[in-house]
Amino acid sequence: MDTWDSQEAIQEVNLSYLILAQHMLRSDRPIGMFRLGLSAQLADLLSSLSPAQSIKLAASDELLCGFRFNDAAMLSALAEPARDVDVTRTHAALLLAGQPAEQFA
Repeated sequence: MDTWDSQEAIQEVNLSYLILAQHMLRSDRPIGMFRLGLSAQLADLLSSLSPAQSIKLAASDELLCGFRFNDAAMLSALAEPARDVDVTRTHAALLLAGQPAEQFA
């Protein structure tokens, strides 16, 4: 994959992420904020973007979404084969609930 393909793929992921985030926040704001790991201020901003603003923001060469599992032990534990899928989902939700929401700098 060359640089152009990577940039195009990043822009597609960005637009998909923005559309998904806006849908989640508009459908059920508290759940959307929790699942996306967003502060209220950031949720307000994302929800208020026009389609043109979303497309412009998605055109960035940098990923707009972030990988929430920054602890290798946590990710390893969640990636192991689970005997009970519901317990794994609950465990993931508990671990993510302990992480702070993203804030503006």
